[in-house]
Amino acid sequence: MPEDVVIVGGGPNGLLMAAELALHGVRPLVLEQAPEPSRLPKANGLIGQVVAALDHRGLYARLSGSDLPPTPAPLFQFGGLALDLSLAPDTALLGIAIPQAHLEEHLREHALALGARVLRGHRVIALTQDEAAVQLEVAGGGGEYELAARYVVAADGAHSSVRKALGVRFEGVTDDSFVARSAQVVFDPPVLVPSTGGLDIPGLGPVPPGFTRTETGVFAHLPLPGGDHRFVLYEWGRPPTTATDRLPIEELRSACRRVLGTELPMRYPAGETDAVVHRRTVGTNSRQAEQYRVGRVLLVGDAAHVQSGIGGPGLNLGMLDVFNLGWKLAAVGNGHGGDTLLDTYHSERHPVGARVLMQSRAQLALLAPGPNVTALRQVVDELLADGPAVRRITRMLTGADTRYPMPGGDHPLTGTWVPDLPLTTDNGTTRVAELFRAARPVLLVLSPGRHDHPDGWRDRLDVVTASTPDPPAAALLIRPDGYVAWATDADDPDGLVAALLTWLGPRS
Repeated sequence: MPEDVVIVGGGPNGLLMAAELALHGVRPLVLEQAPEPSRLPKANGLIGQVVAALDHRGLYARLSGSDLPPTPAPLFQFGGLALDLSLAPDTALLGIAIPQAHLEEHLREHALALGARVLRGHRVIALTQDEAAVQLEVAGGGGEYELAARYVVAADGAHSSVRKALGVRFEGVTDDSFVARSAQVVFDPPVLVPSTGGLDIPGLGPVPPGFTRTETGVFAHLPLPGGDHRFVLYEWGRPPTTATDRLPIEELRSACRRVLGTELPMRYPAGETDAVVHRRTVGTNSRQAEQYRVGRVLLVGDAAHVQSGIGGPGLNLGMLDVFNLGWKLAAVGNGHGGDTLLDTYHSERHPVGARVLMQSRAQLALLAPGPNVTALRQVVDELLADGPAVRRITRMLTGADTRYPMPGGDHPLTGTWVPDLPLTTDNGTTRVAELFRAARPVLLVLSPGRHDHPDGWRDRLDVVTASTPDPPAAALLIRPDGYVAWATDADDPDGLVAALLTWLGPRS
């Protein structure tokens, strides 16, 4: 018997996909080629719409350590320029500070608890498919073996072996004009100012957390729980070099001297080596797969798109791919959907990926050296003193401006992320996010007596009747990924039935 779904790649996207499928009774198998989790410095947190999506699944509390709903950040940055979010109080930028290694650990435990299986040290070496299944050749477990799956999800990163086996074009550009060095370091007083988390660099003065641009590069630092700092240095105009995961401390100090024009005393954490939590990369790729779906194989995360890490778009974009695809693939696996439903994954997420590539390229351009860029930064900085500009940029960064095309939907909410309304029901008070712990679609009735008896879908649909101050609609049909599939201010039974047929499949 073929596996229901094989997920290639056991990083955050692959593990989240496994959990999303398992919530719907689909038992996935995750194949991860690395025998052990990586300790290399990667993302140190999540920002944007994905935080709200994780809140829907009850994972925000687990990842953040807070029992309260997510709260907006007061500040952020765009291309190293400050975003004062108080200028756009109706726009929230949510975040979770968590190293990627810890994120993966939590998601792995979550997926395993739901019944997913994870095999480490197993690498896909070939792939073919026909109308019935996908055939995988895998190396692992002491040899090579064959595996069949009804569907395959490629979450195996920028150098995806699955994408290459499919022959999918990965179009875009490679910018190798700079060298990026990242590390986890310790700054000791008096360089470290413990009260602020900032630095007082000899010959340079106070440097707050965040980005500092010079005419030769960019210096960025972020305090981490426990006292260490995440440190990133971009340097333009250097001779060609190679990428490596081994970064001697003296190389880091020398690069700092060139970028900052002064010495920056630092050391690696006790017990760490130059090959554990430090790396050098050359430039950046900005590329997108031509297709996110090829038959029974679907691409998510870096297998589908790669971009600059400025602004932290990677995990936000990739994990939202997963939330979009997971429930659709589960519906198909459970006999409630088909090709039309799966095709909406590409049609909805490919334009979003293209938009993230655009804004991440723009941010990288704003950090480049040269007097023309300096002048451009001054202009953009002036624009970011206006509330409407801050609102627009913030919504773009977070993904809050995403609006999926929904057939037959002309209500302002249709296709958008559902607001986290406070709700009062017969069972007490709650909020919208808490309705989606089981990843089921919800018909939220805010005008009692309307649309509360959709015969034929009760096995796949939760119906909630509630009240809320200033209801934005009389009723909303909300997909498991948190997007409004249909909304109305009046009776619209025909519209509701059409939406249910589109997103939930035929009546039982």
